Amino acid sequence: MSDGPTRVMVVDDHPIWRDAVARDLADDGFDVVATADGVASARRRAAVVYPDVVVMDMRLGDGDGAQATAEVLAVSPSSRILVLSASDERDDVLEAVKAGATGYLVKSASKQELADAVRATAAGRAVFTPGLAGLVLGEYRRIARDSGSEGPAGPSLTERETEVLRHVAKGLTAKQIAERLSLSHRTVENHVQATFRKLQIGNRVELARYAIEHGLDE
Repeated sequence: MSDGPTRVMVVDDHPIWRDAVARDLADDGFDVVATADGVASARRRAAVVYPDVVVMDMRLGDGDGAQATAEVLAVSPSSRILVLSASDERDDVLEAVKAGATGYLVKSASKQELADAVRATAAGRAVFTPGLAGLVLGEYRRIARDSGSEGPAGPSLTERETEVLRHVAKGLTAKQIAERLSLSHRTVENHVQATFRKLQIGNRVELARYAIEHGLDE
């Protein structure tokens, strides 16, 4: 993450929508460093500006958002991708996540919801329109079951970290976890970050996947 305002790139093939999102984010204090209308232009611009967060549409003129996500991350690995799409189709959501997106919002989200989602994405948290988180977790549960992985393995987590991880696996936000465990929001975030480091996991989606694979989501 760069110092100062979060640097954002907006990728969408509809000029009016793209400009409106860019304007809304700029009004909210973000530094909109670039816009792009497709896969090729997104890759080209990301390689120059290295945005903190990319707000990505799924339908692009020369491909799709999953492709563009992979291309952007290839040239700017520290960027985080938040999909903002009209589609809430299961396959679109899963393709985006598998390509490396850390969040997925539908375009019916309010201006405030989008701004909050970009901030959360910049901070390394996974953000999903309600209902979509469960879909992603369900898919990872299926993958874990099919691969036959079992038993806790790898780095040892403290009892509290394991407890927090169980709640992350269920799709709860840090605020909800804090309320359930009578902890401060910051303490929960610290536990999540500590778990990321121990498990060498980059975001909450991967963390939830780990929890599911190791039977911590029961």
